[in-house]
Amino acid sequence: MRGVLDIPEELIEIQQQVAGGLVEVEQIFAQQLASDLLAVDAMCEHVERYRGKMLRPTLVMLCGAASSPDSKVGRSHAIAGAVCEMVHMATLVHDDVLDEAEIRRRGETLNQLRGNEMAVILGDYLIASAYELCSSLDSPIPSRIVGNASAVMCTGELLQLHNRDNLSLDETTYFEILERKTAALIGASCELGALCTLGFDQQKSDVVVGLRAFGKRVGVAFQIQDDVLDLTGTQEVVGKSVGKDLEKGKLTYPLIHHLANADAEQRGRSLEMIRAAASGSANETGELVDAIRATGSIDAAQKMAKSLIGDAKNELTAVEDSPSKAMLMVLADAVVQRSH
Repeated sequence: MRGVLDIPEELIEIQQQVAGGLVEVEQIFAQQLASDLLAVDAMCEHVERYRGKMLRPTLVMLCGAASSPDSKVGRSHAIAGAVCEMVHMATLVHDDVLDEAEIRRRGETLNQLRGNEMAVILGDYLIASAYELCSSLDSPIPSRIVGNASAVMCTGELLQLHNRDNLSLDETTYFEILERKTAALIGASCELGALCTLGFDQQKSDVVVGLRAFGKRVGVAFQIQDDVLDLTGTQEVVGKSVGKDLEKGKLTYPLIHHLANADAEQRGRSLEMIRAAASGSANETGELVDAIRATGSIDAAQKMAKSLIGDAKNELTAVEDSPSKAMLMVLADAVVQRSH
């Protein structure tokens, strides 16, 4: 992930290979979105600035290399990486509309600049373009994988919206939301990378199954860390609007843990502050975050994320040792160590 990974010297070579693959991903991304309308091109160029960690295409490349250490990643991996990044970008555009976010990657969001209507349709354009690009691969299977992941992501978003302002949200439902909304596409990215190397008829191979499971667990850990940063980070460091979960009445792991572990008096006070934040008042957010820290809930969330990363690494037993596999381990650790 750009700006996040601290690369050991022995992994510099594979990192350079991935970096080269990501350059091709960016080229394919731009070519696919090119329009004969200047206004559309301008909006696409703005959304391309949202590109940050490039986690999903990086996983496509690394899983492609790790699934068969003697193979090199190529054009199909770059296409799959661009597809996954395009779908991800579409979800960011739509999420900013739902969250009424004003900042993304330290710049104004498209909905802030051009309005919700423009943002929604551009998100649709990104998804449509991703499916068109995916159809250029030599099998219908990648399109099925991406289509399934996209549908699962939508059900996760719908489940989260259904539970907006539900201050009794339990951990089981919270994790169901994460496994659908975030983990589905990250797992699909890992699966596609492996299949581009091994062949699209290898979905049931131990290597592919392990890499897909690795991606899903990393995805859940990634989102828990995001939830922590939304509470404890600053817009300047995180690079996007923070405090949006509270503002939109979304209970996340730190809040769920806090409400379950606070005494009756503190729980009542915290519920008051959560309701106030959801009503547009940020005056007591600092007090609420202090209360969440006092019950050890920030630490508990980070501990949970690290545990999931440990589980993710255990899913790689069928993957042969190689620099690519080692880099996957480094990337997994970086997911829960990041500050943005």
